[in-house]
Amino acid sequence: MKEIHHWIDGKEYQGTSGRFSDVFNPATGEVQARLSLATKAELDHAVERAAEAQVKWGLTNPQRRARVMMEFVRLINRDMDKMAEVLSSEHGKTFPDAKGDIQRGLEVIEFCIGAPHLLKGEFTDSAGPGIDMYSMRQPLGVVAGITPFNFPAMIPLWKMGPALAAGNAMILKPSERDPSVPLMLAKLLQEAGLPDGVLQVVNGDKETVDAILDSQIIQAVGFVGSTPIAQYIYERAAQTGKRAQCFGGAKNHMIIMPDADLDQAADALVGAGYGAAGERCMAISVAVPVGDKTADALIERLVPRIEKLKVGPYTAGNDVDYGPVVTKAAKENILRLVQSGVDQGAELVVDGRDFNLQGYENGFFVGPHLFDRVTPDMDIYKQEIFGPVLSTVRAGSYEEAIKLAMDHEYGNGTAIYTRDGDTARDFASRINIGMVGVNVPIPVPLAYHTFGGWKKSGFGDLNQHGPDAFRFYTRTKTVTARWPSGIKEGGEFNFKAMD
Repeated sequence: MKEIHHWIDGKEYQGTSGRFSDVFNPATGEVQARLSLATKAELDHAVERAAEAQVKWGLTNPQRRARVMMEFVRLINRDMDKMAEVLSSEHGKTFPDAKGDIQRGLEVIEFCIGAPHLLKGEFTDSAGPGIDMYSMRQPLGVVAGITPFNFPAMIPLWKMGPALAAGNAMILKPSERDPSVPLMLAKLLQEAGLPDGVLQVVNGDKETVDAILDSQIIQAVGFVGSTPIAQYIYERAAQTGKRAQCFGGAKNHMIIMPDADLDQAADALVGAGYGAAGERCMAISVAVPVGDKTADALIERLVPRIEKLKVGPYTAGNDVDYGPVVTKAAKENILRLVQSGVDQGAELVVDGRDFNLQGYENGFFVGPHLFDRVTPDMDIYKQEIFGPVLSTVRAGSYEEAIKLAMDHEYGNGTAIYTRDGDTARDFASRINIGMVGVNVPIPVPLAYHTFGGWKKSGFGDLNQHGPDAFRFYTRTKTVTARWPSGIKEGGEFNFKAMD
């Protein structure tokens, strides 16, 4: 059985805990590897070594750090297909979707090549008599990233890129469900010129997470995952004086106005609702057609599209629409929620409960589901399902539709499909949700903007990637300087106002 270990001080580090986690092939249900889980002592050792390595890295000028990012981009492109295949085998994504996972992370690394500009401070000449004032952005020291299973390349790249480009060392704790690609990325960074110890990949579970949160050396922690854990990490980080940037769950609504192009909206819903088996925090899981006529016409278009979806392993070719979910437990939870929807009175228009893929009976495949006439009191509406399940909630008016999205506890992403500019502008202005699409189903910002949800989808003041990332991973120091101008007036004992 293959064993997967840690990456510490620029080499593979075999753990000593004797504790392991199984890494499955979601398509077959078979265990394909065992992952070593770190002890607190191993995590502390990695942190201490990172702190030593960070001193020199933090003093390296930003241009040289940017050149490492530039070479990293080249190497990721070189090994893209190899990493995508490993990602698919551990997560279950289709091969094109796995490449997209890596690509969206790569775009953030490309943005980080501009670190010298992003790290510039401010300067005021002659703030007072012979006095200049300036600020500089300096690295925090050692920071940590705790990343989820659903984007095993993208989210680690979103965390490590800005943190390292800003001069920090990073402890990365990837998901134990699909850990191989983060380790491959660490090796590529070493090849790109990153000094040993500046990026440490430590695999683990809650014990490792708590050790990160308790560390007195780690200055900041970034997390993506479920809302309860996001809130837990945010609160624990605050108790130990760390900066925290924690992103949680989602229940993303798409409002479909009567004037929308319904074929375009239906295509968007199928891609956004069922792509990656729904295991995306930006997946559209709630369709909100305005008016029964719109709803009936939308359902009529959705059903044949959903019934034609091809579900299978990534090895079945690029025409597979989505693969298995990540674990047996995830599959069971999805089917439990589907059954709750039936029991609570929702109309199951497309029923995927009996889906079975010949030759892959032990895999974690879930057929597509479509509900109609869902109401806000149902569990399938309130909870994040994280599976190939689309719920339709009918609204009588635009105001009723927007209220549904605004009243939900999650505020990650949302979208509206309409031909009316006034409606679109009103929606974008009023909605209390962090990322908004207008005739765009999954409004994930590009790397030079920031990514983040509101309400219980995000905890912390600053978002991921874009300029916010460099603000998060640096602290500002302001210097007030006065140089003698040749006039000596003796000592001063009172603070002198700046005239």
